[in-house]
Amino acid sequence: MTALPTRTRLGYSLGSLVTGPFGTVPGLLLLPYLTDTLGVASGVAGAIVFVPKVWDVLFNPFAGRMSDSDLAKTGSRRRFILGGGIGVAVLFAAIFAYPGFANSTADGIYVVVAFFLCATAFAFFQVPFNALPAEITGNYDERTRLTSWRIGVLAVAILFSGGVAPLITTGIGGVAGYRVMGIVVAVLMIGGTIAVFLGTRGAPVGAERPQTTRFSELWATMRSWRSFRWLLGLYFVQSLGISIVLAGVSYAAKYIIGDESAKSLLFAAVVGPALLMMPVWPRIGARWGKVAGFRAASIVLSVALLCLLGAKVLPLWVTLLVAALVGVGYGGVQVFPLAILPDLIEDEEKRTGERRAGIAAGIWTAGDTLGLALGGGIFGQILAAGDYVSSTDANAAQPGSAITAILVGFSVLPAVLVALGIPLLRKSVLDRT
Repeated sequence: MTALPTRTRLGYSLGSLVTGPFGTVPGLLLLPYLTDTLGVASGVAGAIVFVPKVWDVLFNPFAGRMSDSDLAKTGSRRRFILGGGIGVAVLFAAIFAYPGFANSTADGIYVVVAFFLCATAFAFFQVPFNALPAEITGNYDERTRLTSWRIGVLAVAILFSGGVAPLITTGIGGVAGYRVMGIVVAVLMIGGTIAVFLGTRGAPVGAERPQTTRFSELWATMRSWRSFRWLLGLYFVQSLGISIVLAGVSYAAKYIIGDESAKSLLFAAVVGPALLMMPVWPRIGARWGKVAGFRAASIVLSVALLCLLGAKVLPLWVTLLVAALVGVGYGGVQVFPLAILPDLIEDEEKRTGERRAGIAAGIWTAGDTLGLALGGGIFGQILAAGDYVSSTDANAAQPGSAITAILVGFSVLPAVLVALGIPLLRKSVLDRT
């Protein structure tokens, strides 16, 4: 089969300019925006961060069916991608636009409605975007190249959005900082949307279609597929730990390190080494085995997270080195599950004689999204347990209990969650050998 043109590969991969910021920025900034700008109580703010993301998980199958129907009618999913992407961008900016109702309850309701609508628009973008590789080429190697380009852009998008967004909010400050940040990220998303729409114009539409899976089939698969359950459970718990860290970065920078502008440094210190280690961890896995490599990465991550407990007294440069070690472990716990999953799928398909890739992808995506969404909600409840004081000017004095809650939530709890997954790394279940 003829290779896809560079224009198509690049155009498709630039869609990560939508998925990367949407997956990163709300988890990093939405909770502090609610508690320290809108004055929403921390427990309520945690629910606002969590619930729309859960809706995204539940709504994905419906968005997929609507996208399939449009494909059958028009021969393309590009219309959904364009509408969904622009909708995500506009509604993302709206989340941080600050309605100014002069009432924290009304402001919070506005944000949760805007976030719900944004998550719905994201489903309309994400589902057809994920379906495209299986449709525009039937060549295995070409799909691998297409996915590699996408992951490369995704890494850059996460690093850029996660690093620049906090710089904007801190540099400008207050309501204006969040408004400008929302607009900048929205422009980035619109650029990615247009790139996908134009880049895939004229791309072939193959005969292969994603299967529509009934819930009974999902349940039967999960009941019988022990190795997949273990791997998904491990990945979910560790993703939950990472998402809690992400939600706590802004609070840790301000109240633990004592420098709010350090949140961009903390984020870059984690993500940068994670990206650098992603090609290294597979070599370690090839030498000592994927399960052994996964176990090593988990131990490194857990220990490094626990060491962040000293961030209150350590010099900033030492804390950044510890954060870099967190990134080293984080890179491994991202690489190895995705490296082991295809092996499990292949073995299960050989054992049963039935296709499992589509079902596995759907369940895996739902579990991943739910784990990342739950972190912000949990950190909000941690703040509430520590009697964190919300405000509209981010200058409220915090009691010692709130500082302790932030420190424990940012370091100890994620370390424990990552460590809890290590016993699931059993060679007899996850490794062919």
